[in-house]
Amino acid sequence: MDMVIFNHRIPMLSKADIEKYFIAEKQESLVFLVIGIAAILLALIFYFAVKTQVFRGAAMPLLVLGLVQAVAGYSVYVRSDDQRISQVYAYDMNPDQLKTVELTRMRKVKTNFLIYRWIETGMFIAGIALVIFFRNQDPRTVWLGFGITLTLMAAGFFTADFIAEKRAVKYVALLEDFNKVSHPMHP
Repeated sequence: MDMVIFNHRIPMLSKADIEKYFIAEKQESLVFLVIGIAAILLALIFYFAVKTQVFRGAAMPLLVLGLVQAVAGYSVYVRSDDQRISQVYAYDMNPDQLKTVELTRMRKVKTNFLIYRWIETGMFIAGIALVIFFRNQDPRTVWLGFGITLTLMAAGFFTADFIAEKRAVKYVALLEDFNKVSHPMHP
């Protein structure tokens, strides 16, 4: 539902918007979890089965970042339903919660995405530097595998966070508009 004020269209937050945000967050976190588990398994295969220096180097960031990815994916997946239910309930029963608590939480989420972007960019640059520096080393070194994997995983994290950030920005904008305009049922 949109509200027209002085010939300006203000998108209004709806329960469907809240549902859509948290359902998409939950779906993406499940993908993140599965990819994290796959990275951990691949790290174990690379380290214990393949046993070349390049693959052993690739195993390190796969294991560490796969664990980070799996834990982050799991924690978001587990809490998404409770958050969705709580915010949909607040929409009708306690709109001030959306205007204060949820908006504050989501602004912090947006800030965290900026921090993640810098970390992921740093990991990507470090990975590229390792690949460039160690590409001609003979025999192929652990650091080449480490650099290749770090670069690929940083790019994957950056892409996933870019998608999540776009969704969060839209949700925050709706919450901010909701904060500016009285809730239709609660003047």
